Amino acid sequence: MALGSFAPVLLVWDNLAGHLTPDLVIWLISKGVVPLYTPLGGSWLNMAESVQRIIVRRALLGQHPRDAGEIKAWLAATVRGWNADPTPFVWGGKRWQRRQRSRERHRQGGSRCFTDRAIRRRWQPEEASNRVCRAT
Repeated sequence: MALGSFAPVLLVWDNLAGHLTPDLVIWLISKGVVPLYTPLGGSWLNMAESVQRIIVRRALLGQHPRDAGEIKAWLAATVRGWNADPTPFVWGGKRWQRRQRSRERHRQGGSRCFTDRAIRRRWQPEEASNRVCRAT
């Protein structure tokens, strides 16, 4: 089948070594699939996956589709609804701050030892903590 007789399908792929082999690329093109590789620093793909996950969750949550056409219609309606009132993405928002706090390291005493979480200190009465040890 000639490439001009049907519309090619674009396949967005990462740069894994197995995806770059000449045999695989030739086979994909012979089937009408054009591989499009993401850039090595493709942080935009993370954002696209986030948007896709949100749309799919909103469209299909609690639904029981009967066929593929119904799924497509629900996804299209969800995208139209989102585009009518878009949700801004905030990088470095509450989730990022929460993750940063969880990554903080806590120094233990005077050593070079660290823990991922602060270790609770034992409660000491006021007079015990201010006591001075004297040699007799």
